[in-house]
Amino acid sequence: MSDSLQNIDWSPLLLSLKVAGVATVLALAAGIALGWIFARRRFPGSAVLEAVCMLPLVLPPTVIGYGLLVAAGRRSVVGAWLYEHFDYTIVFNWHGAVAAAAVVALPLVLKSASASFAGVDPTLEAAARTLRQSPLSVFIRITLPLAWPGILAGTLLAFARAMGEFGATLMVTGDILRQTQTLSMAIYDAMQSGQDHTALLLVLVTSALSIAVMLVSNRFFSLR
Repeated sequence: MSDSLQNIDWSPLLLSLKVAGVATVLALAAGIALGWIFARRRFPGSAVLEAVCMLPLVLPPTVIGYGLLVAAGRRSVVGAWLYEHFDYTIVFNWHGAVAAAAVVALPLVLKSASASFAGVDPTLEAAARTLRQSPLSVFIRITLPLAWPGILAGTLLAFARAMGEFGATLMVTGDILRQTQTLSMAIYDAMQSGQDHTALLLVLVTSALSIAVMLVSNRFFSLR
């Protein structure tokens, strides 16, 4: 077993951790902002916008990957401009994996953030405003700390989802060893090439990480 572990290329695991970490930070920032808006600032069309933001939960990953290619690929307006002026593209780039993972992880953060903000007692915020606290100060010192356990629980689930992303990432970045090959792709490649033992070890590693994240996430959910 130890020889098998030494012979495995662990670069996909390291890349998956990096991609999932960056994607989770992006999803967290967007999820907190959107979650607060949907919980506290209802406006015409907000329900439709929220439904659009939640679409990655139900859309096939290939649809998300196609959407990213249309929006930011070399043939898109944005993608063509970036490639022409900066020689940059998310296609066949680990940054594309981050974009794909962030999109699929966003709904998990958004839903938990929206529910957590809605559960904060508004009288506590009102009391803080009577002490001449600015809206930003009230949010940072009252609203966010009270909502944080639920948000963090959703963020951990988003990290696990980003770690396991496959379809959208494959469409955008391809499967390039030591460049864009994530852990899920490495498992698929190992199975395709008949390396069942390697695939099993990678599956066990992925499962152990996911279980650990779920246990921590459940702990924070219980604090809500």
